[in-house]
Amino acid sequence: MDAFSARIFGGNQAGVVLPDRPLSDELMRQIAAEFKHSETAFVSTEGDNTVGIKYFTPAGEVDLCGHATIASFALLRSLGIIGDGCHTARTRSGDLRIDVEGDTVWMDMAPPKLLRIMNVEESAELYRAYGLSPDVRPEGLAAEIISTGLADIMLPVQDHETLMAAVQDERVVTELSRRYDCVGVHMFCPGADAYTAYCSNYAPLYDIPEECATGTSNGALTYYLFRRGIVRPGEENVFLQGEHMERPSEIRSRLFSTEDGVTIRVGGRAVMSLRCELMI
Repeated sequence: MDAFSARIFGGNQAGVVLPDRPLSDELMRQIAAEFKHSETAFVSTEGDNTVGIKYFTPAGEVDLCGHATIASFALLRSLGIIGDGCHTARTRSGDLRIDVEGDTVWMDMAPPKLLRIMNVEESAELYRAYGLSPDVRPEGLAAEIISTGLADIMLPVQDHETLMAAVQDERVVTELSRRYDCVGVHMFCPGADAYTAYCSNYAPLYDIPEECATGTSNGALTYYLFRRGIVRPGEENVFLQGEHMERPSEIRSRLFSTEDGVTIRVGGRAVMSLRCELMI
């Protein structure tokens, strides 16, 4: 499936597997490695509008993957297995509400959490890992680790030119991701025209040098921007990601204020680009 895109060969590819029997974790990892996508979702319908999903990268299982979730529900709807309406995704990160509205799938993120604000030295090390000077950090925007299901480092840069000039040192970023117990780095700059922000996402710790669309990371970015008054509750935000990879993807988000804090939803479309039967 090509997620966060309305056409094939756009957006972010995800494998979606509909197994006819239970599979071991090691076999699911091997299948993900065979597909070579950044994530592959293994899907089972459980009745009562509930869908169980397990996510594997070629290196191992992860708790949640936004674009693979969008892809899974878009596929189930296209096959007539589910219809429009409210559903539940049962994941290792918790149960998430999913709304299917025609060709668009909206998913609730896990409750947002600010995990760490990076100090000056830590931020400088991060920028240097991308061949950038610490001076590219915009005034008033700090590097922070935020989670909406998966922890990522939000790394702001001053403009689109700087974002596109970043060159990752995979070894260093892998070590930094391990040190800070996060998936990777979500670099962004202010957007223009219809876009809230331009983004690039890196997760070499999980054998993903760069990813062209990430729902959980842009959910975390939505919370980051909300805390600074840059996005407002109820408004629809649009993030453009994947330009480095020549697979531009549009990820949408909405934030709602609740009695318990805020709820973040990420949405997008997905289309099937390949269908096959794996002989196992």
